[in-house]
Amino acid sequence: MTDIVEELKWRGLIALSTDEEALRKAFASGPVTFYCGFDPTAPSLHMGNLLQLITMRRIQDAGNLPLGLVGGSTGLIGDPRPTAERVLNSKEVVAQWLGRIRVQVERFLDFEGDFAARIVNNLDWTAPLSAIDFLRDIGKHFRVGKMLSKDAVSARLNSEAGISYTEFSYQILQGMDFLELYRQYGCVLQTGGSDQWGNLTAGVDLIHRTEGVSAHALATPLVTKADGTKFGKTEGGSVWLDAELTSPYAFYQFWLNAEDAKVDEYLRYFTFRSREEIEELDRATREKPHLRSAQRALAEDVTTLVHGADQFRRVEAASRALFGQGDLAGLDESTLRAALAQLPTASVAQLAPYFELFAETGIVPSRSAARRAIQEGGAYVNNAKIEDVDAQPGRADLLHGRWLLLRRGRRTLAAVELVR
Repeated sequence: MTDIVEELKWRGLIALSTDEEALRKAFASGPVTFYCGFDPTAPSLHMGNLLQLITMRRIQDAGNLPLGLVGGSTGLIGDPRPTAERVLNSKEVVAQWLGRIRVQVERFLDFEGDFAARIVNNLDWTAPLSAIDFLRDIGKHFRVGKMLSKDAVSARLNSEAGISYTEFSYQILQGMDFLELYRQYGCVLQTGGSDQWGNLTAGVDLIHRTEGVSAHALATPLVTKADGTKFGKTEGGSVWLDAELTSPYAFYQFWLNAEDAKVDEYLRYFTFRSREEIEELDRATREKPHLRSAQRALAEDVTTLVHGADQFRRVEAASRALFGQGDLAGLDESTLRAALAQLPTASVAQLAPYFELFAETGIVPSRSAARRAIQEGGAYVNNAKIEDVDAQPGRADLLHGRWLLLRRGRRTLAAVELVR
């Protein structure tokens, strides 16, 4: 058992709270039943959801009872985005995605012991409800003026796109979830991201109006880059928790490339390392940033948490091997494919001299520049120096009969794929 409020505050995880002292007292006299919701508006959760899952586990480990809500009904609607109306997915697609997301949520919570977690689906209490009952029993407690003040709603109202009644009603559905979980399980706390604050407080208000009791909401900060812009997008898209959408190698590299100015924050947000460990890693970053000790610890912990220790060992070995610090030929095909997918790649129908392949990948500006790199001893294939400027690879040089790893200097990498 820990003082979970102090733990969350030290980690910087409380951006907004309805009443921090009241929440502290509730935890002290606990256990507190709490929930966080995850909508199947995509086939996988992403790094923003990961922060919520880890926060849930912290609160559970402090001796409280988590409810992981999968949004079978709210996923059919979609939380309003500030920019444009969502495209509604079919019921069949939402049901399929819900199953995948439920499995992801279950991986992060403990379903045994005195504080066992429970998975709930809001379609169970929404589907049987008639439109008339919904309007009479739930809708009458919401004031349109307050609903219009929500950030996403007001942003849409002031845009050309406007907002449909469908998305406008989302906050009523989420508020009803909190009320239903209060009635069924005594749930008195909802957690979520700070961009969800309006939806979180809608449930708090609804419980107060209908039940005459106080409930709590706690919002975590948005994860941002050092310049303050929202984080969670890479050049290839969202950082997904599903290995089919973001490979374990790409996932590992995402965390390994964390900015020095933010890595301490990410360690507090996304790992279970102690204050002493994180402070030591922060000192190492300031004193010897080139070693990237904090980034390596972050990438190890988060990759292991999401994909398991075996996948972490594979992707770390691949990361080292790409730069000549491990056995490149010993990498399994799927890991090598994922690693090379992050590099500039030239697909060729037949093998050619190395100077042509270097130019084809774009890591040198021309064939003559590639020749110079080879002559100066700065060109490598599969981590072996190319000695002859006119050398050409054979099929025996191909990794898994398919790829070549080219390197110029110490860190400029590219791949060649022989396509048949």
